[in-house]
Amino acid sequence: MTETSPDPTVPAAPVIDKDNWQDADNVRWSFQHVDQVLPTTPISRGTGPVAQLPVDLQDLGSVEVPKTEFSAARSVRSVIEDSDTDAWMVMHNGTVVTEEYFSTMRPDTEHLLMSVSKSLVGTVAGVLVGAGDLDPNRLITDYVPELASSGYAGATVRHILDMRSGIKFSENYLDPKSEVRQIEESIGWSESTPESRPKGMYEFLTTLEAKSEHGGVYEYRSCETDVLGWVCEKIAGESMQTLMSRVLWSRIGAERDALIATDQYGVGMFDGGINTTLRDLARFGYLHANRGVSLTGEQVAPTSWIGDTLTGDVDTRQAFADGPDDNRMPGGMYRNQFWFPFPDSHAFLALGIHGQMIYMNPGANFVGVKLSSWGLPQDAAKLFPTIRAFDALAKAVSAPVVD
Repeated sequence: MTETSPDPTVPAAPVIDKDNWQDADNVRWSFQHVDQVLPTTPISRGTGPVAQLPVDLQDLGSVEVPKTEFSAARSVRSVIEDSDTDAWMVMHNGTVVTEEYFSTMRPDTEHLLMSVSKSLVGTVAGVLVGAGDLDPNRLITDYVPELASSGYAGATVRHILDMRSGIKFSENYLDPKSEVRQIEESIGWSESTPESRPKGMYEFLTTLEAKSEHGGVYEYRSCETDVLGWVCEKIAGESMQTLMSRVLWSRIGAERDALIATDQYGVGMFDGGINTTLRDLARFGYLHANRGVSLTGEQVAPTSWIGDTLTGDVDTRQAFADGPDDNRMPGGMYRNQFWFPFPDSHAFLALGIHGQMIYMNPGANFVGVKLSSWGLPQDAAKLFPTIRAFDALAKAVSAPVVD
Protein backbone atom coordinates (compact mmCIF):
# COMPACT_ATOMS: atom_id res chain seq x y z
CA MET A 1 0.00 0.00 0.00
CA THR A 2 1.25 3.45 -0.88
CA GLU A 3 0.19 6.73 0.70
CA THR A 4 1.48 10.05 -0.55
CA SER A 5 2.01 13.01 1.74
CA PRO A 6 -0.88 15.46 2.09
CA ASP A 7 -0.90 18.09 -0.62
CA PRO A 8 -0.14 21.43 1.06
CA THR A 9 -2.19 23.19 -1.59
CA VAL A 10 -5.35 21.38 -0.44
CA PRO A 11 -7.00 23.31 2.41
CA ALA A 12 -7.57 21.29 5.55
CA ALA A 13 -11.09 22.57 6.08
CA PRO A 14 -12.33 24.98 3.41
CA VAL A 15 -15.58 26.83 3.86
CA ILE A 16 -17.95 24.52 2.03
CA ASP A 17 -21.74 24.46 2.04
CA LYS A 18 -24.62 23.21 -0.07
CA ASP A 19 -24.05 25.98 -2.57
CA ASN A 20 -20.46 25.09 -3.44
CA TRP A 21 -19.62 21.56 -2.30
CA GLN A 22 -19.80 20.22 -5.86
CA ASP A 23 -17.68 23.03 -7.34
CA ALA A 24 -14.53 21.85 -9.10
CA ASP A 25 -12.22 23.41 -6.52
CA ASN A 26 -14.05 21.75 -3.62
CA VAL A 27 -14.90 18.21 -4.67
CA ARG A 28 -11.68 16.62 -3.41
CA TRP A 29 -12.42 17.79 0.12
CA SER A 30 -16.20 17.43 0.06
CA PHE A 31 -16.23 13.90 -1.39
CA GLN A 32 -14.17 12.80 1.63
CA HIS A 33 -16.23 14.78 4.17
CA VAL A 34 -19.83 14.38 3.01
CA ASP A 35 -21.01 13.97 6.59
CA GLN A 36 -19.84 17.54 7.26
CA VAL A 37 -21.91 18.94 4.39
CA LEU A 38 -25.06 16.80 4.23
CA PRO A 39 -27.14 14.76 6.67
CA THR A 40 -26.03 11.12 6.63
CA THR A 41 -26.98 7.89 8.33
CA PRO A 42 -24.89 4.71 8.65
CA ILE A 43 -25.29 1.46 6.77
CA SER A 44 -24.07 -0.89 9.47
CA ARG A 45 -21.37 -3.45 8.76
CA GLY A 46 -22.92 -5.63 11.45
CA THR A 47 -20.97 -7.56 14.05
CA GLY A 48 -19.39 -10.27 11.91
CA PRO A 49 -15.67 -10.69 11.25
CA VAL A 50 -13.85 -8.52 8.74
CA ALA A 51 -12.95 -10.34 5.52
CA GLN A 52 -9.18 -10.04 5.45
CA LEU A 53 -7.56 -8.90 2.21
CA PRO A 54 -4.39 -10.82 1.37
CA VAL A 55 -1.75 -8.48 -0.05
CA ASP A 56 0.91 -9.22 -2.67
CA LEU A 57 1.82 -5.79 -4.02
CA GLN A 58 3.15 -5.54 -7.56
CA ASP A 59 4.42 -2.60 -9.57
CA LEU A 60 1.82 -2.36 -12.32
CA GLY A 61 2.38 1.26 -13.26
CA SER A 62 4.34 0.43 -16.40
CA VAL A 63 1.60 -1.74 -17.94
CA GLU A 64 0.75 -0.23 -21.32
CA VAL A 65 -2.74 1.09 -21.94
CA PRO A 66 -3.83 0.92 -25.60
CA LYS A 67 -4.63 4.16 -27.35
CA THR A 68 -8.15 5.53 -27.20
CA GLU A 69 -9.85 8.28 -29.16
CA PHE A 70 -8.65 10.60 -26.40
CA SER A 71 -4.98 9.67 -26.05
CA ALA A 72 -2.11 7.71 -27.50
CA ALA A 73 -0.92 4.51 -25.89
CA ARG A 74 0.54 5.25 -22.49
CA SER A 75 1.22 3.69 -19.10
CA VAL A 76 -1.21 2.89 -16.32
CA ARG A 77 0.76 5.28 -14.12
CA SER A 78 0.13 8.10 -16.59
CA VAL A 79 -3.61 7.39 -16.62
CA ILE A 80 -3.82 7.34 -12.83
CA GLU A 81 -1.81 10.52 -12.36
CA ASP A 82 -3.70 12.44 -15.04
CA SER A 83 -7.23 11.67 -13.80
CA ASP A 84 -7.53 13.29 -10.36
CA THR A 85 -7.24 10.00 -8.51
CA ASP A 86 -7.91 9.98 -4.77
CA ALA A 87 -7.27 6.25 -4.35
CA TRP A 88 -7.19 3.09 -6.44
CA MET A 89 -6.87 -0.63 -5.94
CA VAL A 90 -6.49 -3.80 -7.98
CA MET A 91 -7.50 -7.25 -6.72
CA HIS A 92 -6.72 -10.51 -8.51
CA ASN A 93 -8.00 -13.85 -7.24
CA GLY A 94 -9.04 -12.09 -4.04
CA THR A 95 -5.54 -10.70 -3.36
CA VAL A 96 -4.67 -7.01 -3.37
CA VAL A 97 -1.90 -6.40 -5.90
CA THR A 98 -2.09 -2.59 -5.95
CA GLU A 99 -3.40 -0.14 -3.35
CA GLU A 100 -2.54 3.54 -3.45
CA TYR A 101 -3.82 6.73 -1.81
CA PHE A 102 -3.22 10.35 -2.78
CA SER A 103 -3.31 13.67 -0.94
CA THR A 104 -5.62 13.51 2.10
CA MET A 105 -7.28 10.19 1.21
CA ARG A 106 -6.54 7.36 3.65
CA PRO A 107 -7.60 3.70 4.06
CA ASP A 108 -10.26 4.67 6.61
CA THR A 109 -11.62 7.60 4.56
CA GLU A 110 -15.20 7.18 3.38
CA HIS A 111 -15.48 8.62 -0.11
CA LEU A 112 -18.66 9.58 -1.92
CA LEU A 113 -19.50 7.01 -4.62
CA MET A 114 -21.96 9.11 -6.59
CA SER A 115 -23.74 6.76 -9.04
CA VAL A 116 -21.71 3.71 -8.09
CA SER A 117 -24.40 3.78 -5.38
CA LYS A 118 -26.85 2.61 -8.04
CA SER A 119 -25.05 -0.72 -8.35
CA LEU A 120 -25.31 -1.30 -4.59
CA VAL A 121 -29.04 -0.61 -4.70
CA GLY A 122 -29.38 -2.86 -7.75
CA THR A 123 -27.65 -5.64 -5.83
CA VAL A 124 -30.09 -5.24 -2.94
CA ALA A 125 -32.91 -5.61 -5.47
CA GLY A 126 -31.22 -8.76 -6.78
CA VAL A 127 -31.14 -10.28 -3.30
CA LEU A 128 -34.87 -9.56 -2.94
CA VAL A 129 -35.53 -11.16 -6.33
CA GLY A 130 -33.58 -14.24 -5.25
CA ALA A 131 -35.61 -14.46 -2.05
CA GLY A 132 -38.86 -14.37 -4.04
CA ASP A 133 -39.90 -11.03 -2.55
CA LEU A 134 -39.49 -8.91 -5.70
CA ASP A 135 -40.73 -9.77 -9.19
CA PRO A 136 -39.01 -7.65 -11.86
CA ASN A 137 -41.95 -8.14 -14.21
CA ARG A 138 -44.54 -6.68 -11.87
CA LEU A 139 -45.70 -3.09 -12.06
CA ILE A 140 -43.91 -0.56 -9.90
CA THR A 141 -47.28 0.64 -8.62
CA ASP A 142 -48.01 -2.84 -7.23
CA TYR A 143 -45.27 -2.08 -4.71
CA VAL A 144 -45.50 1.73 -4.49
CA PRO A 145 -49.13 2.78 -5.07
CA GLU A 146 -48.12 6.36 -4.29
CA LEU A 147 -46.75 6.51 -7.86
CA ALA A 148 -50.06 5.58 -9.51
CA SER A 149 -50.73 9.16 -10.61
CA SER A 150 -47.16 9.76 -11.78
CA GLY A 151 -45.48 9.00 -15.06
CA TYR A 152 -44.42 5.65 -13.64
CA ALA A 153 -47.94 4.23 -13.96
CA GLY A 154 -47.64 1.20 -16.24
CA ALA A 155 -43.87 0.79 -15.81
CA THR A 156 -42.40 -2.44 -14.45
CA VAL A 157 -39.51 -2.96 -12.08
CA ARG A 158 -37.52 -4.39 -14.99
CA HIS A 159 -37.92 -1.10 -16.83
CA ILE A 160 -36.23 0.87 -14.04
CA LEU A 161 -33.57 -1.76 -13.40
CA ASP A 162 -32.39 -1.26 -16.98
CA MET A 163 -33.21 2.47 -17.35
CA ARG A 164 -35.92 1.80 -19.93
CA SER A 165 -38.93 3.63 -18.57
CA GLY A 166 -40.45 6.45 -20.58
CA ILE A 167 -39.99 9.07 -17.86
CA LYS A 168 -39.03 12.65 -18.74
CA PHE A 169 -35.80 13.28 -16.83
CA SER A 170 -32.76 15.22 -18.00
CA GLU A 171 -29.40 14.07 -16.65
CA ASN A 172 -27.60 17.25 -17.77
CA TYR A 173 -25.59 18.13 -14.67
CA LEU A 174 -24.55 21.49 -16.08
CA ASP A 175 -28.13 22.66 -16.70
CA PRO A 176 -29.47 24.23 -13.48
CA LYS A 177 -33.05 23.56 -14.63
CA SER A 178 -32.56 19.87 -15.43
CA GLU A 179 -34.44 17.28 -13.41
CA VAL A 180 -31.21 15.88 -12.03
CA ARG A 181 -30.52 19.29 -10.49
CA GLN A 182 -34.14 19.66 -9.37
CA ILE A 183 -33.94 16.43 -7.44
CA GLU A 184 -30.83 17.67 -5.65
CA GLU A 185 -32.64 20.85 -4.65
CA SER A 186 -35.69 18.88 -3.56
CA ILE A 187 -33.72 16.70 -1.16
CA GLY A 188 -31.41 19.42 0.12
CA TRP A 189 -28.21 18.50 -1.73
CA SER A 190 -28.09 22.08 -2.96
CA GLU A 191 -29.85 25.29 -2.04
CA SER A 192 -33.38 25.33 -3.39
CA THR A 193 -35.11 28.00 -5.43
CA PRO A 194 -38.72 29.15 -4.99
CA GLU A 195 -39.65 26.90 -7.92
CA SER A 196 -38.00 23.83 -6.38
CA ARG A 197 -38.87 24.01 -2.71
CA PRO A 198 -37.43 21.22 -0.55
CA LYS A 199 -40.02 18.47 -0.82
CA GLY A 200 -38.07 15.29 -0.11
CA MET A 201 -37.25 12.33 -2.33
CA TYR A 202 -40.61 10.57 -2.31
CA GLU A 203 -42.70 13.64 -3.11
CA PHE A 204 -40.36 14.64 -5.93
CA LEU A 205 -40.70 11.22 -7.57
CA THR A 206 -44.49 11.53 -7.61
CA THR A 207 -44.19 14.68 -9.75
CA LEU A 208 -42.33 13.05 -12.65
CA GLU A 209 -44.15 12.67 -15.96
CA ALA A 210 -43.79 10.22 -18.83
CA LYS A 211 -42.67 11.35 -22.27
CA SER A 212 -42.87 8.00 -24.10
CA GLU A 213 -44.01 4.42 -23.66
CA HIS A 214 -42.28 2.35 -21.03
CA GLY A 215 -39.99 -0.48 -22.11
CA GLY A 216 -38.44 1.32 -25.06
CA VAL A 217 -34.84 2.36 -25.54
CA TYR A 218 -32.29 2.83 -22.80
CA GLU A 219 -31.88 6.33 -21.39
CA TYR A 220 -29.84 7.04 -18.29
CA ARG A 221 -32.02 8.55 -15.54
CA SER A 222 -30.94 8.75 -11.91
CA CYS A 223 -34.57 8.82 -10.76
CA GLU A 224 -34.97 5.18 -11.84
CA THR A 225 -32.70 4.08 -8.99
CA ASP A 226 -34.54 6.27 -6.52
CA VAL A 227 -37.80 4.58 -7.49
CA LEU A 228 -36.09 1.19 -7.26
CA GLY A 229 -34.91 2.02 -3.75
CA TRP A 230 -38.44 3.01 -2.78
CA VAL A 231 -39.75 -0.30 -4.15
CA CYS A 232 -37.18 -2.22 -2.09
CA GLU A 233 -38.07 -0.30 1.06
CA LYS A 234 -41.77 -0.99 0.56
CA ILE A 235 -41.15 -4.72 0.12
CA ALA A 236 -38.88 -4.98 3.15
CA GLY A 237 -40.85 -2.63 5.37
CA GLU A 238 -37.65 -0.92 6.44
CA SER A 239 -35.30 1.85 5.34
CA MET A 240 -32.68 1.22 2.69
CA GLN A 241 -30.04 1.84 5.34
CA THR A 242 -31.35 -1.06 7.43
CA LEU A 243 -32.16 -3.24 4.43
CA MET A 244 -28.78 -2.81 2.74
CA SER A 245 -27.00 -3.56 5.99
CA ARG A 246 -29.04 -6.72 6.51
CA VAL A 247 -28.85 -8.27 3.04
CA LEU A 248 -25.56 -6.88 1.70
CA TRP A 249 -23.17 -4.77 3.76
CA SER A 250 -23.09 -7.02 6.83
CA ARG A 251 -22.40 -10.05 4.61
CA ILE A 252 -19.32 -8.97 2.64
CA GLY A 253 -16.91 -8.67 5.57
CA ALA A 254 -16.74 -4.88 5.41
CA GLU A 255 -14.29 -3.12 7.73
CA ARG A 256 -16.46 -0.07 8.33
CA ASP A 257 -20.03 1.08 8.24
CA ALA A 258 -20.94 2.77 4.98
CA LEU A 259 -22.77 6.10 5.01
CA ILE A 260 -25.68 7.32 2.92
CA ALA A 261 -26.65 10.95 2.49
CA THR A 262 -30.34 11.56 3.15
CA ASP A 263 -33.06 14.07 2.51
CA GLN A 264 -34.66 16.12 5.28
CA TYR A 265 -36.88 13.17 6.20
CA GLY A 266 -34.10 10.62 6.51
CA VAL A 267 -34.76 8.99 3.12
CA GLY A 268 -31.54 7.93 1.42
CA MET A 269 -30.24 9.41 -1.82
CA PHE A 270 -30.28 6.00 -3.45
CA ASP A 271 -28.93 7.07 -6.82
CA GLY A 272 -25.70 8.67 -5.61
CA GLY A 273 -25.41 9.19 -1.86
CA ILE A 274 -23.47 6.20 -0.54
CA ASN A 275 -19.96 6.61 0.92
CA THR A 276 -17.47 3.79 1.56
CA THR A 277 -13.78 3.17 1.98
CA LEU A 278 -11.71 1.99 -0.96
CA ARG A 279 -11.18 -1.45 0.57
CA ASP A 280 -14.84 -2.04 1.33
CA LEU A 281 -15.80 -1.01 -2.19
CA ALA A 282 -13.32 -3.58 -3.48
CA ARG A 283 -15.00 -6.19 -1.28
CA PHE A 284 -18.31 -5.31 -2.92
CA GLY A 285 -16.74 -5.52 -6.38
CA TYR A 286 -15.25 -8.93 -5.60
CA LEU A 287 -18.73 -10.23 -4.90
CA HIS A 288 -19.70 -9.55 -8.51
CA ALA A 289 -16.49 -10.89 -10.01
CA ASN A 290 -17.01 -14.11 -8.06
CA ARG A 291 -20.57 -15.09 -9.06
CA GLY A 292 -22.14 -13.47 -6.02
CA VAL A 293 -19.91 -15.10 -3.40
CA SER A 294 -18.24 -12.67 -1.01
CA LEU A 295 -14.77 -12.86 0.51
CA THR A 296 -16.44 -14.41 3.56
CA GLY A 297 -17.44 -17.38 1.39
CA GLU A 298 -21.14 -16.56 1.64
CA GLN A 299 -23.44 -16.57 -1.38
CA VAL A 300 -24.70 -13.01 -0.99
CA ALA A 301 -26.12 -12.21 -4.43
CA PRO A 302 -27.94 -15.10 -6.11
CA THR A 303 -26.00 -16.84 -8.87
CA SER A 304 -29.07 -16.54 -11.08
CA TRP A 305 -29.11 -12.77 -10.58
CA ILE A 306 -25.43 -12.43 -11.44
CA GLY A 307 -26.03 -14.55 -14.54
CA ASP A 308 -28.98 -12.38 -15.55
CA THR A 309 -26.85 -9.27 -15.09
CA LEU A 310 -24.08 -10.68 -17.29
CA THR A 311 -26.33 -11.83 -20.13
CA GLY A 312 -29.27 -9.43 -20.25
CA ASP A 313 -32.33 -9.98 -22.43
CA VAL A 314 -32.38 -10.52 -26.18
CA ASP A 315 -32.96 -6.81 -26.79
CA THR A 316 -30.86 -5.27 -24.00
CA ARG A 317 -27.88 -4.36 -26.16
CA GLN A 318 -30.06 -3.08 -28.98
CA ALA A 319 -32.02 -0.89 -26.56
CA PHE A 320 -28.70 0.52 -25.34
CA ALA A 321 -27.53 1.17 -28.91
CA ASP A 322 -30.79 2.92 -29.82
CA GLY A 323 -30.79 5.25 -26.81
CA PRO A 324 -30.57 9.04 -27.20
CA ASP A 325 -27.38 9.41 -25.18
CA ASP A 326 -23.97 9.89 -26.81
CA ASN A 327 -23.06 6.21 -26.98
CA ARG A 328 -19.32 5.77 -26.55
CA MET A 329 -19.74 2.09 -25.65
CA PRO A 330 -20.77 0.54 -28.99
CA GLY A 331 -22.00 -3.01 -28.53
CA GLY A 332 -22.37 -2.47 -24.79
CA MET A 333 -25.41 -2.57 -22.55
CA TYR A 334 -26.88 -1.43 -19.24
CA ARG A 335 -28.35 -4.16 -17.04
CA ASN A 336 -29.48 -4.27 -13.42
CA GLN A 337 -27.75 -0.94 -12.65
CA PHE A 338 -24.39 -1.98 -14.12
CA TRP A 339 -22.59 -0.92 -17.32
CA PHE A 340 -21.13 -3.30 -19.90
CA PRO A 341 -18.71 -1.28 -22.05
CA PHE A 342 -17.60 -3.94 -24.52
CA PRO A 343 -19.39 -6.30 -26.91
CA ASP A 344 -18.83 -10.00 -26.31
CA SER A 345 -17.24 -9.38 -22.90
CA HIS A 346 -18.38 -9.98 -19.35
CA ALA A 347 -16.22 -7.15 -18.00
CA PHE A 348 -18.61 -4.70 -16.42
CA LEU A 349 -18.64 -1.48 -14.44
CA ALA A 350 -20.22 0.50 -11.65
CA LEU A 351 -19.78 4.17 -12.54
CA GLY A 352 -20.27 7.50 -10.80
CA ILE A 353 -19.73 11.07 -11.92
CA HIS A 354 -16.48 12.84 -11.08
CA GLY A 355 -14.56 9.61 -11.67
CA GLN A 356 -15.89 6.86 -9.39
CA MET A 357 -15.51 3.35 -10.79
CA ILE A 358 -15.52 -0.36 -10.06
CA TYR A 359 -14.25 -2.54 -12.93
CA MET A 360 -15.19 -6.23 -12.56
CA ASN A 361 -13.96 -9.01 -14.82
CA PRO A 362 -15.24 -12.43 -13.71
CA GLY A 363 -13.25 -14.29 -16.37
CA ALA A 364 -10.01 -12.90 -14.97
CA ASN A 365 -11.24 -12.91 -11.33
CA PHE A 366 -10.18 -9.28 -11.34
CA VAL A 367 -11.49 -6.16 -9.62
CA GLY A 368 -10.27 -2.60 -10.13
CA VAL A 369 -11.54 0.30 -8.02
CA LYS A 370 -10.87 3.99 -8.51
CA LEU A 371 -12.13 6.93 -6.44
CA SER A 372 -11.56 10.36 -7.94
CA SER A 373 -12.25 14.08 -7.82
CA TRP A 374 -12.66 15.14 -11.43
CA GLY A 375 -13.48 18.81 -11.76
CA LEU A 376 -16.26 18.06 -14.26
CA PRO A 377 -19.10 15.63 -13.54
CA GLN A 378 -18.48 13.83 -16.82
CA ASP A 379 -15.13 13.68 -18.57
CA ALA A 380 -14.80 11.11 -21.33
CA ALA A 381 -11.10 11.92 -21.76
CA LYS A 382 -10.51 10.56 -18.25
CA LEU A 383 -13.19 7.87 -18.15
CA PHE A 384 -12.28 5.79 -21.18
CA PRO A 385 -8.52 5.64 -20.61
CA THR A 386 -9.31 4.46 -17.06
CA ILE A 387 -11.55 1.69 -18.38
CA ARG A 388 -8.83 0.66 -20.83
CA ALA A 389 -6.23 0.79 -18.06
CA PHE A 390 -8.17 -1.67 -15.92
CA ASP A 391 -8.80 -3.83 -18.97
CA ALA A 392 -5.06 -3.91 -19.68
CA LEU A 393 -4.31 -4.70 -16.04
CA ALA A 394 -6.81 -7.57 -16.03
CA LYS A 395 -4.99 -9.08 -18.99
CA ALA A 396 -1.55 -8.43 -17.50
CA VAL A 397 -2.15 -10.04 -14.10
CA SER A 398 -3.96 -12.99 -15.67
CA ALA A 399 -1.26 -13.73 -18.26
CA PRO A 400 0.69 -16.95 -17.69
CA VAL A 401 4.15 -16.52 -16.25
CA VAL A 402 6.86 -17.43 -18.74
CA ASP A 403 10.02 -18.97 -17.27
